[in-house]
Amino acid sequence: MRGLRAAPADYILGGQQMLEHVMETRRRKLTFRAWRRGFREMDLYMGSFADKFLPDFNEAQLDEFERLLAVPDWDVYAWLIGQKDVPDKHKGPVLDQLVAFRYAAQAG
Repeated sequence: MRGLRAAPADYILGGQQMLEHVMETRRRKLTFRAWRRGFREMDLYMGSFADKFLPDFNEAQLDEFERLLAVPDWDVYAWLIGQKDVPDKHKGPVLDQLVAFRYAAQAG
């Protein structure tokens, strides 16, 4: 057939490679969102958390983190500093990990 040719083997991803590619793309997008929250303190906290932990998160953990990114900044901030109790619908292991996380300023 004219105009059709086989794709080089380098461009064909197997099932596992495709899944890894999709997960890595999702991690990058969530990290980007974590670094662009709404106010600087949350950018630094959530972005640093994402940089440290998202590379090792599985799909369920990424789902929970994504749900947390949908919550208004001031609510999450109030939970982090203990100003408000976390509603049951937002409780989970990722939020526990986020609350326990300690941001450390980086030189540079």
